[in-house]
Order: sequence, then C-alpha cells, then structure tokens
Amino acid sequence: MPKFFAMIERQIENQIRKKIGKGKAIIIMGARQIGKTTLLKRIFSENALWFNGDEIEVRNLFSNISAARLKALIGKQSTIVLDEAQRIEDIGLKLKLITDNLPDIQLVATGSSSFELANKINEPLTGRKWQYQMFPLSFAEMVNHHGLLQEKMMLNHRLVYGYYPDIVNNQGEEKELLQQLSDSVLYKDILKFDNIQKTDKLIKLLQALAYQVGSQVSYNELAQLCGIDGKTVEKYIMILEQAYIIFRLQPYSRNLRSELKNTRKIFFYDNGLRNALIADFRQVEMRTDIGALWENFIISERIKHLNYNGLWVNSWFWRTVEQKEIDYLEEADGQLSAYEFKWNADAKVKFPKQFTETYQNSTLTVIHRDNLEVFLL
Repeated sequence: MPKFFAMIERQIENQIRKKIGKGKAIIIMGARQIGKTTLLKRIFSENALWFNGDEIEVRNLFSNISAARLKALIGKQSTIVLDEAQRIEDIGLKLKLITDNLPDIQLVATGSSSFELANKINEPLTGRKWQYQMFPLSFAEMVNHHGLLQEKMMLNHRLVYGYYPDIVNNQGEEKELLQQLSDSVLYKDILKFDNIQKTDKLIKLLQALAYQVGSQVSYNELAQLCGIDGKTVEKYIMILEQAYIIFRLQPYSRNLRSELKNTRKIFFYDNGLRNALIADFRQVEMRTDIGALWENFIISERIKHLNYNGLWVNSWFWRTVEQKEIDYLEEADGQLSAYEFKWNADAKVKFPKQFTETYQNSTLTVIHRDNLEVFLL
C-alpha cells in the first residue's frame, strides 16, 4: 500500500491496540481493499506470523493443524495474523484451538465476508473474541489527516469517487482503479459464493440498486427487472450486504396506521463503487442524481461514525402511504432524532406535520454540505 495511505490514522486503530494481550482473539471484518492488512502491519510490525487464507498452501496447512505443530511454527513470535480467514475450512475450530492452547499468543483474524467468517466463528469463539467492523476511509479520518477545510474542499470529488484507500491515494487514476475495484469485488468476492451462477443477473441487480439509491426498493420489482424470482433477489441482496457492498435501512413504524412497514431502502458503503457499477463519473455540477449521491454519502459516513465511536443507535427512514417522508431517523436512550439531507444549504425544508405531531419530543435537523461536520465528527 502506498506511503500516503500508511500515514492516515484509522479510527479503529486505538480500539485494537487496547485489546492486545487481553487473552481474546481480535476479529476484523470488512470489504477487500479497504486497508485491513495495511493497518495490521502497522500495529503488528514485529514478532508476528502472517498467514493469508487466499493462498492454497495456507489452507492446506490448516486443514489438519495441531497445537504442537502451531507451537513449532510460531517459534518466538507473539502474534498470529490470519488474513482472509473465512477461506480456511472449519476456521472457527482452528481459532479456538489457538486461543485455548496458546494463551500467550495474540490471535488476529480478518475476513471480507461477514456471513462466511461470522457463522464459522460465533459459536466456537463465544466469549473468546473482540470483533470489529472496518470500512473504506471515512470523512472523519481524512479530516484528522489534513484538516476540515481541506476535506470539505474535496467533498465534490468524494461524492463521485468515494473513499477506497487506493482511490484516495491515486488522484487522476480514479476511473480506471474504480473499474478494477468493481470487477474485483464482483468476480473475486461475490461470485465465488455457492449457487451464484447467473452472473449477468447479479450485475443487473447491482446496477438497479445503484440507480435506486435513496429510494424505496421492491424485491418483486427488482426480480422482474433482472429476470429472476423474488427469493433469489433477497438472497443476492443478503450476500451483497454480507460482503460489505450495501446495507439496508428499514422503515420506522410505531404509532401511525399509515406508516409504511414492509419496505426498505438500500445504500452503498462507498459512492465511488456505486458510480463505477453504472459507469457514471460525471462531476457534481452536471449530475441529476446529486440528491441520491448526497444521501448515500452522508448515511454511509454516519454508519462509519457510529461504528468507530461505539455509539449504539437504531437507524431507520420514515414514510407514510401518503408519501410523506423523512430521510433518516435515529433512536438512542429513548430519544428520537429526525434528519433531512439536502445538498443545497439554502433548500427549504418542512418536516411532515404527521410526524412532528405524533413524535413531539423528537429533534429535527437538516444536514447539508455546509454543516455536515456536526453529523460526522
């Protein structure tokens, strides 16, 4: 990874450092090419034994590993790092073997598929792990790197090209690198899942989701558009979510009969990847989808902020059958907060009367490009 990226302090780094030597495995989940390996090499620069689960030799080595052989392999190292650990068969049992038999060794594992890794480790490592999510670079991390003013000046660029480390680090080559990234995500990560044989259908689905960012999505409509059944659409969306490509927001429904209950919105963790999927790298000034770009950016950045700062909230959007809508809601400690996202700082916003009268104690905030730091820092 280029030196520039290595200089950027990741928000998750201090959390990981505090857990070293506490007697539990450290598990880091997140998409490929977001810098998991770079981060770990900075933290564990010395006395670490590295294994990459993508390598067949490593998978063969762990196919019949024993505690005695592990001890011989480790030697004087104090840390074992298993990169892309989900590729190793029965990885949960292998991690348990290490934590149980080598208590003085710090075990670290990364995975780019929450389904593959989490399902394999949750039961064997119950009470034996610290687990974290890691994302592409964040607005807050870039602010810490070169200041708020500089990052706000880059905002138009981030809306189009996103925050993947390689993209941030190589200005002028964003389009080519994002195309390579989207191909890698599709063909190396997603399509290797069992029973995904309709490559063209999955690509159509991804593109449809990219065009519908910020809008309610119907699995039945997506099924008709992509030529597959609704259950397959739901399965593919779950896989895309588990591969850290997209995430879902559910509707908020408590007091009004007219509140929508059976719908959802889908967002991408990175604007650049979203734009690459539809081959649209037009600059902000020329786009008709700036509202969707802004909403995707601000919500995905908020997810990073909440996760890295250990803030436990429930997140939704709100809409009624009369199509009254609020972009985003959060509830924490009994307090409901409502947010509207507007790219134009001068846009007029009026929160729906149905909402303000029903949820009178909620806070109402408009987030725009001039005040986004109050929401993301």
